[in-house]
Amino acid sequence: MASITRRRLLQTAGASAIATTITGCLGQGAASLDSVTVAYVPIYPNMQHYVLEREGYYDVLPAEVTVERFSSGPSVVTAFASGDIDVAFFGITPAMVLADRGTQAGVIAANSRNGFKIMGTSKLVDLYEQEGAAVFDRFERENGRKIRFGVPPDGSVPDIVLRYWIQEDLDAGEMDTVIDTSNIPPAKAVQTIQSGDIDATIIQEPFATIIGRKDGYGELEWSGNVLENHPVTVLYANQQVIDASDIAQSLVEQHTVATAFTASAPNVAASHAASVIGSGVSEELAQEAVESQASDFISDPHAITDQAATMGEFVASVGNIDEPVPSEELFAFGPYDAIES
Repeated sequence: MASITRRRLLQTAGASAIATTITGCLGQGAASLDSVTVAYVPIYPNMQHYVLEREGYYDVLPAEVTVERFSSGPSVVTAFASGDIDVAFFGITPAMVLADRGTQAGVIAANSRNGFKIMGTSKLVDLYEQEGAAVFDRFERENGRKIRFGVPPDGSVPDIVLRYWIQEDLDAGEMDTVIDTSNIPPAKAVQTIQSGDIDATIIQEPFATIIGRKDGYGELEWSGNVLENHPVTVLYANQQVIDASDIAQSLVEQHTVATAFTASAPNVAASHAASVIGSGVSEELAQEAVESQASDFISDPHAITDQAATMGEFVASVGNIDEPVPSEELFAFGPYDAIES
């Protein structure tokens, strides 16, 4: 992987909350390669982690693996930037923020793509089918207010995809002027939309499946139609792990095994996810959600480079990073290429 040039500190007003968590944390600590700490947030798009853990694939690595669970993406970013963890399952946009700040690390595997659905009330879905991009103006005329969206944190992958849908795909104007937003955690989106506090949300599985089951709600759009094959979560490793080629290659190899396992035994993989995630995600729900088009699990990092570049340009345009991060700074292809050669 090419060395990463330290970039100037982000100064744009209103920059991502994710970015602010890592100010001053450039580079990684010197952890022993006798052990590797892997971090994850218990969300469905991190499917490979659940398979790796439950099927014992981490045990194959030539180092002791310690798994740490985090409650949110920003907390993982902070821990990674501080050198407290070596490897993380998290979103492509936090990886861009870390690269933009000069963190010595790289994406060694893709993890999931096309992973969101924009869900709304049936009334809104019908209106969107009639009006397309004009739905926002018509809704406001008829209701005396803007569409209320439950949104994820600024700078997260779903935030970027939602903004891209409104601003680039629909060309409807700046998101913050077109809709009213409130920050809603994914696990609370179902209850919030049912209570009538919001009209729509962009949501990952299995919560999209839950909303879709309810009478009076439906799907406005799938993110794979908005930005085809866009990355969601990735496997991100610090430079020390990348330089330890035996560990990096073994980790990526087992990741590909977990991806193949998910494809061949999706119900078993979904059951593993349910057992780790908890929080009301039943085995039956997880198994239904794995059939969703928003459940798309891969390992090949080359498969997401083009859309990562497109997303990076957009992330820079909305001020979350200084400038688009070149692929050679964001990705470390060596481990994957070595196991595929």
